[in-house]
Order: sequence, then C-alpha cells, then structure tokens
Amino acid sequence: MTYTFCPRCGAPLTDAVKFGRMRRVCRYCGFIHFQDPKVAVAALVSDGERVLLVRRAAIPRIGFWALPAGYMDADELPEEAVAREITEETGITIRVLGLHGIVPLAGWTERRGILVLYRAEPVSGGLVAADDVTEVRWFGRAEIPWDELAFESTAQFLREWVAGEAGR
Repeated sequence: MTYTFCPRCGAPLTDAVKFGRMRRVCRYCGFIHFQDPKVAVAALVSDGERVLLVRRAAIPRIGFWALPAGYMDADELPEEAVAREITEETGITIRVLGLHGIVPLAGWTERRGILVLYRAEPVSGGLVAADDVTEVRWFGRAEIPWDELAFESTAQFLREWVAGEAGR
C-alpha cells in the first residue's frame, strides 16, 4: 500500500530517506510509513505416511492444493496462528513439532512477506473443509498431486518430506 496522505493528520506525504531507505513521510506531524511485511504460517501435518493438503478457495491459485496456511494476527505467536489456521481450514487440532524454515511469502522475486513453515501432527478432530478451502485430504507419498500444487514453497516442503528430510 502506498499512502498519498498522512493517516494521522491528513497532510500530503513526501518521499525522504529515513533509516537508510526512501519512505513516505509527513513533514507536519513526523509520521513515517514503514512497509512491514505480511506474516503467514503453514504446517506440513503428517501422520507418518500421509500428509494433509487443502484445495484453495481463495486468491491466489484457487483450486490448487497447498499446505494449510494463513495469516498471523498481530496478537498471536506464530505457533498459535498455525494451530488456529489448521483448525479453521481442516477441522483438526494439531501439535506443532518444530519450525522447518522461513521462506518468502510471494516467492523469491516478489518478497511481499514471509511464510513461517512448521511440522505438525494431528491430535484430534475430523476432516472438514472450511474457511477458505473447498477440500481437505490426506495424501500418501506416491499420491501427491505435484502438477496441482499452488506454491513452490509447498512443493519444496513436500519434496523434503517425501525424501525424509522434513523432520531433520
């Protein structure tokens, strides 16, 4: 988002170098617009030989398969956000097993934010597609729909899981 007017006082913003970068600033009240990244969380939920994927009902990549994921709210820790998102989208509760890594949210070129990837296992509940997904399904290693994956981060994480490297 690019501001034209100050969200504090309504004055026109100008461009100035602040804290080593060109930023939108207000010369009247001192407001500086920092373009903070969006933070999303995702989990590879597995029960040993199967992995949980969701079919997306939201832009981008509607209809493609992905890891259950979503945006973190400002008052959440990443582990809380991923547990909430998994329950919202799939109907199950999880146990977070560990952090797998952090990758660019929109890809290496766009870098609009970060995606925090976790490993998790199911604890309870039954599969129900909800929130912004149309289908939830367990896939065995040989059943993963490689040509229908929504994001490169999903494909990379699944390749590591198939190779037995995601838990290391």
